[in-house]
Amino acid sequence: MAKKKNTRRITKRQTRRGYASKVSYRLKEVPIKQIKVWKEAQARKLDREGISELAKSIKNKGLQNPPMVQKEGKNSYLLMSGQRRLAALKRLHAKKIPALVLTKKTEYEIPDAKAASVIENIHRKNMNVKDMAAACAFLAEQIGKSKAAQSLGLSMSTFKKYHGFAGVPDKLKELVPKTISRDDATKLYQIISDVSKAIKIAHRISALDSPIKKRYLKVLARSPRSSHKKIMKKTRSLVIQQNVSLKLSKRQARGLGTQSRHKDTEPSALAGKIVSDWLRRKGY
Repeated sequence: MAKKKNTRRITKRQTRRGYASKVSYRLKEVPIKQIKVWKEAQARKLDREGISELAKSIKNKGLQNPPMVQKEGKNSYLLMSGQRRLAALKRLHAKKIPALVLTKKTEYEIPDAKAASVIENIHRKNMNVKDMAAACAFLAEQIGKSKAAQSLGLSMSTFKKYHGFAGVPDKLKELVPKTISRDDATKLYQIISDVSKAIKIAHRISALDSPIKKRYLKVLARSPRSSHKKIMKKTRSLVIQQNVSLKLSKRQARGLGTQSRHKDTEPSALAGKIVSDWLRRKGY
C-alpha cells in the first residue's frame, strides 16, 4: 500500500495581511542547508540572546511550529516564515528539519513570496521604527503602497509616516536640499499625496524661515484643501499669538521686579516662565 503524504490544509481570513485564501501545505523533512533566506526579506535583525533561548526551548520541548517554505527548484527552498526558528535550529546543528512546504496551488510568485515573508515576520513580533520603515519601503516596491499599507493593517497616512523619505516621489526628492529640507519634504508628502501640488507648495514655502515653514506645514496638515493665502494668514496669526503683551498693576509690577531680582533674571523672562508654567500645569 502506498504511503499517504502527510498533508494538512488550513483556511484563514488574513485581512491584516491583505489576502484571504486557502493555504495548503505538506509536512516534510527538509535538509536545513537547502533552505534560503532572502536578505531583503529579513524585516528585522535577529537578537542572539533570543535565538539562544529559542534553541534551548526547541531542544527541551521540541519544535512546536515548523517553519514554512516554498519549493524554488531541485534541492532548494525559500523561507516564507520562521526565520528565528530556522536560526535556532542551525544553532542546534540540525541537519534535517520538519518544514511546512507550500503546495503548488498556494505558491507565491517570487516578489509576492518575499512580500509575504516580510509581512509574516512583522506580525510575529513588534519591530522598531527603523525596521518598520525598511519593511514598508520593501513592500511598497514589491506590491505597491496601497496594497502594502493594507497588508500591514495600516492607514495610508500611518504607512507614509513609517515609509518616511524613502517613500517620497523622486520629483519631490529632487528639490532636496536646495528648495526644501529632507524632513519638510517627507512631512509635505505625508500631507499632500498629489506630487505636482506638493512641488508647488514646496516652491512657495522655500523662502520662509525654518520655524515659519514648520508652522505652515502644521496648518496645512489641519486644512490641506485651504489656499496658500489662507494658510499663510493662519501661520502668521500663530506667530503673533506667541508674542503676548501683559499689562500689570503697580503692585504686580513691583512683585515681579522683586522676584526677578531674587532669581537674578529679567522681569520679561520671568513673566514668560510664570505664564508657560501655568499653561503647562493646565495641560497646554
